[in-house]
Amino acid sequence: MAIVARVDTPNIFAVGVFTSAHVDQEVGSMGYFRTAILLAAMTALFMGIGYLVGGQSGMVVAFLVAAATNLFAYWRSDKMVLSMYGAREVNEGSAPELYGLVGRLAREAGLPMPRVYVMDNPQPNAFATGRNPEHAAVAVTTGLLQRLNNDELAGVLSHELGHIKHRDTLLMTITATLAGAISMLANFSFLFGGGRNTDRGAGPVGGLLLLILGPLAAGLVQMGISRGREYEADRIGAEISKRPLSLASALGKISGAVEQIPNPTAERNPASAPLFIVNPLSGAGIDNLFSTHPNVENRIARLNEIAQRMVQSSGPAGLS
Repeated sequence: MAIVARVDTPNIFAVGVFTSAHVDQEVGSMGYFRTAILLAAMTALFMGIGYLVGGQSGMVVAFLVAAATNLFAYWRSDKMVLSMYGAREVNEGSAPELYGLVGRLAREAGLPMPRVYVMDNPQPNAFATGRNPEHAAVAVTTGLLQRLNNDELAGVLSHELGHIKHRDTLLMTITATLAGAISMLANFSFLFGGGRNTDRGAGPVGGLLLLILGPLAAGLVQMGISRGREYEADRIGAEISKRPLSLASALGKISGAVEQIPNPTAERNPASAPLFIVNPLSGAGIDNLFSTHPNVENRIARLNEIAQRMVQSSGPAGLS
């Protein structure tokens, strides 16, 4: 069943003023600092698994692979993710309404125009990617375009632009790439490392533990980063679109549809799930403990609170 946003006030078009100068001042340095910390943590995990699989030589090989993965993720992971989901780029000629809406919201956010992509997928969802605002992309599914009205679509796009503004796109794309690499290494250790001497490798029991704990540890890192970033992107999205209730309504529609409509590509590549505005994996609403996304009901409640504050700060004259 779809989750419905509580609407206590009339629809908000241009009300409320957010003070975000401090965010703009710190976005660049804090975004790159968070990225550096994450890369260090994921690389250490990668090296630790390498050591358990092959001793010191395995750790060295894992470090080299992690370095190459980080470099690839910085420069090419956005293109890899877009290609994985079969996203096709659109422009003002092929999708004038969508492209124009993204352009207007990007100007509101003070961002360069991102590339715009559409994925042929009935599940309503969206994500943003790219190493910085100058090389960013926003991708939406055909299901999203079919199910949301214009105000709700603007809320979703503003949320994704919030990720771009906060440099989350680089952070989450690199996380997804490294998490996938860690899962592959754990699978390799289980399949080929079982017969190694336990003084140098993981051994059969260690290989099984790595198969389970390696991806779990990577997922926990993703969860810790993604949950906080989704709340912040919701807040920034409300600031950009001036319609927090429309974003709340969109989240309810998307969450309800995701429970009914599978995303086969995401199911085959679960490390990419944190990129989406709502977890695209089947059964995501059940597994709250290890979910990479915050609970949709909590996100809607926060957006309702933001709407109330916007009304209070603008006064009756700000309503339309």
